[in-house]
Amino acid sequence: MSETLRHSETARPRLVGRHLALVFAATLTSLTGFFLLMSVVPMYARTGGAGEVGAGLATGTLMLTTVLAELALPRLIGRFGHRTVLAVGLVLLGLPPLALTVSDGMPMIIAVSLVRGLGFAVAVVVTGAMAAALVPPERRGEGLGLYGITTGAPSVLALPLGVWLAERVGYAPVFVAGAVLSLAALAFLPGLPGRAGTDAPDGPAFGIGAGLRSAVLVLPAVAFAATSMASGVLITFLPAVTGFAAAALFVQAGTTTFARWWAGRAGDRHGAGRLLPPAVALAAAGIALLVLAPNAVAVFAAMVLFGAGFGVAQNASLAMMYERVPLSGYGTVSAIWNIGFDGGMGVGGAAFGIAADRMGYSAAFAATAVLIVLVLPAARRRG
Repeated sequence: MSETLRHSETARPRLVGRHLALVFAATLTSLTGFFLLMSVVPMYARTGGAGEVGAGLATGTLMLTTVLAELALPRLIGRFGHRTVLAVGLVLLGLPPLALTVSDGMPMIIAVSLVRGLGFAVAVVVTGAMAAALVPPERRGEGLGLYGITTGAPSVLALPLGVWLAERVGYAPVFVAGAVLSLAALAFLPGLPGRAGTDAPDGPAFGIGAGLRSAVLVLPAVAFAATSMASGVLITFLPAVTGFAAAALFVQAGTTTFARWWAGRAGDRHGAGRLLPPAVALAAAGIALLVLAPNAVAVFAAMVLFGAGFGVAQNASLAMMYERVPLSGYGTVSAIWNIGFDGGMGVGGAAFGIAADRMGYSAAFAATAVLIVLVLPAARRRG
């Protein structure tokens, strides 16, 4: 028996090959540039006199074009291939922040956010689809956990770093750094295949329309989108309610990244579907604690609880969705999941700004927690 177990372990396929390593490198570099500016741009809008509504619009418009682009990306990937689409997206993500060095007016901020949203959509959808296609199916959860580290590490480091740098060296150097980092990801593209996984799509096309009509894909995405909505709230407004936002965001992002990796290993062993409902409940509990902000103990406890729930929800929902489609549907799954991620962030940022302006932060946090609880039935259902 022991020899059989040892053979089973040694026969496990290799998890990370050359192509997947390059996908991870491009993801890490491009998203570091993105997250460096994620909280900084709303701060810039607020400093320019746009107030809380303007800060929310900066996040909301970014996510608006992100979601719209994600609807079109499965078709574009099918026509032009992963590498070509990713190259265009990195340029759209990297160049626009340079324009913010010359103006802090809302028209410029909104224009830059709209274009960056297109690039961000490409960066996350294409790399996500490539990663899923390049990992062995029997180790998908673990592979998605590693991919989660490459997407989470930038938020762990760059998100609070951007806030810290903007407060100390000013906005312009941070905008330039974000642009350079995102454009640097272009260096990894020549080593990537034109299409990940196969030279041609596997089987009949599985487009975005079919995906959006599929309950087994939409329900996990909706459950996850509610937690993402709260993430958009934190990224946009935590700097306005605490004097230690950089440290709190660091704790939240670090917990999220670890939880996403852990959920990948646990999901491969026990099933990703079992993890999603408790993850959503944990995220709601974390946001509910923020009604006590700016109390430091409450804020940091909230970041740990929310970060754990958000990280597990990321991996569990995505793994569930990939299990239910053929290889030709991986681009569609990545698009739908990212629509939930980015749409949730955008709606959360914009709606919370209006709510906080009218009824205060504590009541707005409480309402956000209630909304997350309301999607628990979607997390429990299997379609």
